[in-house]
Amino acid sequence: MPANKRVRKYRSQGGAADLVRVEVLIPPAARDEVLALASRMRAEHRLTKELQSLLDNALRLYGPRILDNVDLDRLPDLRSRAAVAARAMIERGDARAFAMGRKMLDRVNAREN
Repeated sequence: MPANKRVRKYRSQGGAADLVRVEVLIPPAARDEVLALASRMRAEHRLTKELQSLLDNALRLYGPRILDNVDLDRLPDLRSRAAVAARAMIERGDARAFAMGRKMLDRVNAREN
């Protein structure tokens, strides 16, 4: 497969499918700062995407069991919804739910740091 076709496929279907390419003109002294900012933004995006995936999977598998008296829609953001769902899974779920809940809490705590 030619390199340009592989790059096009990566940007449309692969790991960069939900990212956009940005080109800006900046002073040479600010280059490292902009690269560091872009790196932090990509890392935050990956963590958010992974946390959303974990939460969706948890709700699909354990939704009725963990949401009996919890309204996640009232919580302000993904981080707080995932933390509440994870704690409920740890308290009310089986061993697999406990492991998923711990993993979700680890990701929530990773986003705080």
